[in-house]
Amino acid sequence: MKLPKGVLFDFDGVIVDSFESHYSAWSSSFKALFDEEIPPFPKSYAGKSPMLIAEYFCNTIGQKQHAEHLFLLKDKHLDEYFKVPKLLPGVLEIEGFLTKHNISFGIASNATKQFLKNSIKHLNINFEVYFGVQDYEKPKPSPEAYITLAKRLGFKAEDYKDLWVFEDSLTGTTAARLAGMIPIGILTQYTEEELKEAGSVMVFPTLKEAFLYLS
Repeated sequence: MKLPKGVLFDFDGVIVDSFESHYSAWSSSFKALFDEEIPPFPKSYAGKSPMLIAEYFCNTIGQKQHAEHLFLLKDKHLDEYFKVPKLLPGVLEIEGFLTKHNISFGIASNATKQFLKNSIKHLNINFEVYFGVQDYEKPKPSPEAYITLAKRLGFKAEDYKDLWVFEDSLTGTTAARLAGMIPIGILTQYTEEELKEAGSVMVFPTLKEAFLYLS
């Protein structure tokens, strides 16, 4: 089997289960701003930028004009009341495999840079190159996130067709496909059929199964 030239990772839902980390911060910031309980998080917004999620929550109570305020407050709560996300299966194994084979890898996420930094530090995982939503003019589903990461890792446009991108969301899968890379689905949020329809070439339950496939 031909190994990829590089491997790019989404973060939430691929490397970590961070739902509680994010939803807790959304809930506390929503309560602080509006003195109301936040509505349930819609699956259709998985992987979208925090600003779009803030707009959604504010729209539910007719307060769209406060979306930026909620976005900023959520980011503050996410940092101040940081909850360590749960490491998903296979992360350490695939890290070791890529390092052993000198395959460059990194993270491009729609999460904030500070959340990535805090999580990587607390989980003691070996991701030296990572980008968050503040690093792009256009977050996913724009391909900018993965193109930015690929360039930072030293890849040129002609290499993109040989780069694997692990994604669990339709938003991120679309971004990888538009970048001309190879989307690989992880079954955290969506079904195999949904991910393949969005462009995933292969689908695995977790990175553990992807590691076993590679090795």
